[in-house]
Amino acid sequence: MPIDMRVLMAVGIALWMPASAAAQDIPIPSLLDRGTRGLFGSDKEREPGAYVSPSAADLVPDAADVGAPSLRSLQRFDPIALPVEPGKLRVPSIDLPGLPAYAPQNMPSQDMIRSRATLTLEARLTEDGESIPHGLIWRLFSAIPGLDGRPSLIASSESNIANFEVPTGSYILHVAFGRAGLVRRIDFTGVKTREVVVLDAGGLRLDALVSDGSEIDAGKLTFDIYTDAETESERNLVAGDIPASKIVRLNAGTYHVVSNYGSINALVRADIRVEAGKVTDATLQHRAALMTMKLVREPGGEALADTAWSVTTASGDIVRQSVGAFPSMVLAEGEYVLIAKNRDKVYQRIFEVQSGQNVDVEVLTSSLSEAPDALIGSGD
Repeated sequence: MPIDMRVLMAVGIALWMPASAAAQDIPIPSLLDRGTRGLFGSDKEREPGAYVSPSAADLVPDAADVGAPSLRSLQRFDPIALPVEPGKLRVPSIDLPGLPAYAPQNMPSQDMIRSRATLTLEARLTEDGESIPHGLIWRLFSAIPGLDGRPSLIASSESNIANFEVPTGSYILHVAFGRAGLVRRIDFTGVKTREVVVLDAGGLRLDALVSDGSEIDAGKLTFDIYTDAETESERNLVAGDIPASKIVRLNAGTYHVVSNYGSINALVRADIRVEAGKVTDATLQHRAALMTMKLVREPGGEALADTAWSVTTASGDIVRQSVGAFPSMVLAEGEYVLIAKNRDKVYQRIFEVQSGQNVDVEVLTSSLSEAPDALIGSGD
């Protein structure tokens, strides 16, 4: 029977080894312990295992006893597990219970905590008068000023009777009725309260006529109302450009009124007293007239276009400058000098304004003048 060459080599090595090496306690697997099937091969070979000393083998527990997976050698064609995304760590999913989103809790403001009651306000022109039906503007401010030093607006109303639901505290009330108004401090106790505010106000209606009693075109008439004072520099404008016949609501008192007929020098001043609870009618009287200028070649002729005009007083002060064929202007009663310039020629005439007499002032081209060009304006 043929002998495997591996057996002969193993026997030769054992005979060749020195006796000292054979004497050492080195465990060498015995070829005969493998049996004939291990030497000569079989359908299923025995798996190699790790070597441990007999004394340590008793201390190592069985893998099945500790729940560790049994090890086996890698077989051919076994798949190798790869990460899902190379180069990136896969974070394990964490199953957490559902938590509500955080939202700050709305704390009640100080005004909501404090109780509120109704503060009812009514306005009258006089102490014993009736309630004002319309035209009121109510504003309620906090008595404590803000960071900018101004009181902050709490509430407002345009009703004839104002109802404010506010907490207990001190307030500054401002009520306006046209140009009339009142500022008052209110200490609200938190109990439903109705207060009557007396404005002590009235109305002023203005108009104007010329001295002969004839009416003035309303489009050329305006009024300015000032506070009463000893000097003009100390007066404050209350209302300006007021048309005729309009009622202006004012606090009771004396006012300085300026009536303007036209826009040049026809004006009248007067001090007028306004009574509370009444409409005061005042009619002022002007001493002026509407003048129309014409430069003509003959009396009653056609007015020449492109004419520059200057109107001066008798002392030489310029009153008005204009450009046109026949400009119109309202002038106060008095004597004036009219200068016209057309095509580098200057014409002059002295004329007089009489109150209430609206006339055409004609300047003839035969009335040449040596007036300097500085008096001839380019118009406005």
